[in-house]
Amino acid sequence: MSTATATARPGAVLADLLPASRVRDAALVVGGAVLTGLAAQLAVPVPGSPVPVTGQTFAALLVGTALGARRGFLSLALYALAGVAGVPWFAGDGSGAGAVSFGYILGMLLASAAVGALARRGADRSPLRTAGTMILGEAIIYAVGVPYLALAAHMSASQAIAAGLTPFLVGDALKAALAMGALPTAWKFVSKR
Repeated sequence: MSTATATARPGAVLADLLPASRVRDAALVVGGAVLTGLAAQLAVPVPGSPVPVTGQTFAALLVGTALGARRGFLSLALYALAGVAGVPWFAGDGSGAGAVSFGYILGMLLASAAVGALARRGADRSPLRTAGTMILGEAIIYAVGVPYLALAAHMSASQAIAAGLTPFLVGDALKAALAMGALPTAWKFVSKR
């Protein structure tokens, strides 16, 4: 399939621009997991919070958007399962399911599928729609991560919000702004080819 055909075809995501094969899909799933693991290593501690600022959520949302719901979900599932099995690629070279921040990883599974489904509907092709897609993805991550943090760290709901949501809002706005520029620009670039 040519690039022009893929970009014109409704329901295409960026990964669909590559020649279709099972090998391609497997490589994309593994590549998305590795990208998320590498981005998780960009971790900055947040004073008063057991959850660091990482590039992990941004990578997970980009993986979901670029690969689509199925491949995005599989990629984040591989990332999560490999990390639980001992691959040290959670934030700060962590692994295992015991971390109080593991709920955010579970949220990333759902968020990658949601943003991937929206991308198939063209939500990654304009800046405003991309911003909305990323904000929805972040909201899904927090909807799972913050309650998990509260339970795992024995915090009240307000303590978990203060430690696991509020400090990250400005960074998430910056991530959404980056995606607003990157994804629509990628579509414009490939549509000109």
